[in-house]
Amino acid sequence: HVQLVESGGDSVQEGGSLKLSCETSGYTSRAKCMAWFRQVPGKGREVIATWYSGGPITYYIDSVKGRFTMSRDNAKNAVYLEMTSLQTDDTAAYYCAGAVPPWGACSKVADFTYWGQGTQVTVS
Repeated sequence: HVQLVESGGDSVQEGGSLKLSCETSGYTSRAKCMAWFRQVPGKGREVIATWYSGGPITYYIDSVKGRFTMSRDNAKNAVYLEMTSLQTDDTAAYYCAGAVPPWGACSKVADFTYWGQGTQVTVS
């Protein structure tokens, strides 16, 4: 049974920082594709950053480049999203996701099999 559990969401003032964590269990595929998405009410999930086995970390939203950093800890089977200089437009529910091969582009919602429950980030 695969579980992804996010944590670290909070309410912060504009300009603040947060670090989100996504801890996984049961996600034992040797080939992994993991991502961070975010979603605001009434809109679809938007991919923020992705990583896949043997590949680079890729960022997809121009407004977060240079402010958000995705990282991983293989020993802990976890991925992280460090967010700095937070803006009100960053307010959203943030989700981590995992895919198993074959995962297509490793960047679309449909590529991912496993999802966390989400953690809310509110910037005011």
